[in-house]
Amino acid sequence: MGPIYSLGDFLDMVRRRLFTIVCVFILGCLGSLWFAASQQHQYETAEVLQVTQPQIAGELAKSTVEGSSARRIQLIEQRLMARGAVLEVIEKFGLYADMEALTQLQKVALLRESVRITGVAAAREGFADDGTISVLTITARMPTAEQAQQVASEFGRRTIELSVATRIDQARETLSFFAGKEAALADQVAALEDEIAAYRNENDVTLPGTIEFRRAEIAALNEGLLEIARERIEIRRAADQALATERPATARRMQEEAEQKLATLDAQEQLLTRRRAGLEASLQTTPEVERRLGAYDRRLEQLQAELAQMTARRNEAEVGFRLETGRQAERLTVIEPAPLPDYPVTGARKTKALMGAAASLLAAFLAAFLQELRQPVLRTAAQMERETGLVPVVSIPVMNTRPPRRGLLDLIRRRS
Repeated sequence: MGPIYSLGDFLDMVRRRLFTIVCVFILGCLGSLWFAASQQHQYETAEVLQVTQPQIAGELAKSTVEGSSARRIQLIEQRLMARGAVLEVIEKFGLYADMEALTQLQKVALLRESVRITGVAAAREGFADDGTISVLTITARMPTAEQAQQVASEFGRRTIELSVATRIDQARETLSFFAGKEAALADQVAALEDEIAAYRNENDVTLPGTIEFRRAEIAALNEGLLEIARERIEIRRAADQALATERPATARRMQEEAEQKLATLDAQEQLLTRRRAGLEASLQTTPEVERRLGAYDRRLEQLQAELAQMTARRNEAEVGFRLETGRQAERLTVIEPAPLPDYPVTGARKTKALMGAAASLLAAFLAAFLQELRQPVLRTAAQMERETGLVPVVSIPVMNTRPPRRGLLDLIRRRS
């Protein structure tokens, strides 16, 4: 049975339950004032970083740092929010010094909740999303304006430093890898060349560059032997002709001279023949030696090709490392430093107190209404006619037979 159907019923309820309404309203206002006074203001500021594109086009000088900027920034954020890094920031600025009851883990959790790092994706080129970030915003919310500005600036500075250090480390590791690989291949090529030279000396095999030279020398030796043979024929003919035409003494003298010349030619012929035989022997190799030399040559060509490839990659890695150390590749720059906030972002305490008072007033009326529901009494003739359909003949008001209480005001009025 609902007791409130009109404004008169509501006013009667307020009159009857005025004590309850006043008590609940006062208690609610006191609670609202205490809650508003216990609330601490929060100041918020943000530092904006821009991902600057490389100063030199990638086609001309490519950086060796691969991967999207979004993934790199995510890794940097994980390192920024590590417990050790967060504790360093807390100790540096003396954050939460007035909260001595908090443990280090609780302070770390509070600072992690107070700092947000958000990125804005760059405009797409076509339909593919390459994960490029154009703007990075670091927002800090702290109890004081100075702390908010300091924390946002500190995290911005650490983000830039970590980005630079990460890129330089990656470029340095890439350069070190290719330089080490190049040095190892160069050592392998030198060792293989020494092995080939030792094998050639062991099997008396000439080097590839001297084969043509020795063949040309053999041809020259053959021409020399032919020239000796022609001279020998000419000397013999001259000696035979002297025997036939000259006097015996002259013929004998010319014969002796011819024999001396022939002896000299024989000595020269023997020397040239031995030299030719040695050269021809040095050019003769067995099939097993030829097969082994062919395998050596193929392996040497392979190593030299790998060495040339590693040299090219090492040059590219060196260019990428110079780009990173010279800050000419992709980098983070501050385009909006964190300003000192003028006003807190949390609501005003007066507003909270007024909202609490309004809520207390609604709660007071609700408590009075609930008391009325617990005691559904027909108090007026209109209520009886509305609830039962019967019109009362007479309505007798409640008579208070107790004597009135005399208070201090009544005594003062009588005396006056």
